[in-house]
Amino acid sequence: MSPMYFSLIAPAEGRVHEALQQRLAGPYADHQWLWRWFPADAGSPRDFVFRRHDGDGLPRFYAVSARQPVALGGAWQVQTREYAPALQIGDAFSFELRANPTVRHGRDGKSKRHDVVMEAKKKLLAAQGLQRWSDWTDEAKPAVQTLVQDACTDWLARRGEGLGFELQRETVLVEAHQQNRERADQSLSFTTVDIAGRLTVTDASAFIQALRSGIGSARAFGCGLLLIRRLE
Repeated sequence: MSPMYFSLIAPAEGRVHEALQQRLAGPYADHQWLWRWFPADAGSPRDFVFRRHDGDGLPRFYAVSARQPVALGGAWQVQTREYAPALQIGDAFSFELRANPTVRHGRDGKSKRHDVVMEAKKKLLAAQGLQRWSDWTDEAKPAVQTLVQDACTDWLARRGEGLGFELQRETVLVEAHQQNRERADQSLSFTTVDIAGRLTVTDASAFIQALRSGIGSARAFGCGLLLIRRLE
């Protein structure tokens, strides 16, 4: 398998304010900006996945790519290394993932992605004979966070079956469920959640491909990058 690289793109020392001014525009602008670090011929497919992490007031970008990034200089700097985790069946890792959990449904020969949380809501409402979530007022109504936790955990567990890992479901925590709208007319919108927990490798080659290519959709907008840390 061809090599892959893990990179951290962060503000250069002493140029934090300048760097912050450059990166306040949202996920779509982040995607366009990151292409500059991984230049390719026109029409080439995207061969990197990334995640923006905002901590201590500073944005940072983690990326896994098939090519080494270029050093652009300026207010941002990049650190990169070859990424070749040695994996075998049974290895255990903690993980973090920002994901866009969706399922596909087809009608009239066409398929469309649907948010898994909204799908879960629709099924529960149909079982109650209701149309709107606000119409459900009795004690059987689940908390929204419980719904998010269960629907997204189920989604990732299903994905893991084909991507070489098994979730340790009791460790999974789902947070920061939000709708992202990138255009004023809402023609470009997607849902994100942050999922953390532990997993066990069941197929090393499939799991490496998941690390390389990401998980789920909206990968162009900072979703799908699986960050892992080996457990002793």
